[in-house]
Amino acid sequence: MPIYEYRCFNCEKVTEKISRVKLKEINCPDCGARAERIVSVFSGKSDSTPSSGGDCAPGSGFS
Repeated sequence: MPIYEYRCFNCEKVTEKISRVKLKEINCPDCGARAERIVSVFSGKSDSTPSSGGDCAPGSGFS
């Protein structure tokens, strides 16, 4: 199941939630205020050597 991150509007704490449903908002587990889903940034690339060409697979729709 995917992990989504939410930032509270009141206390600004970032909370992770594992869910099958992609909710836009949840209640903050700390203060109970509204928390909005944010974009989670992570890196899936483990090597630091430059590649020769694009990083996207052929036919993936990205260039």
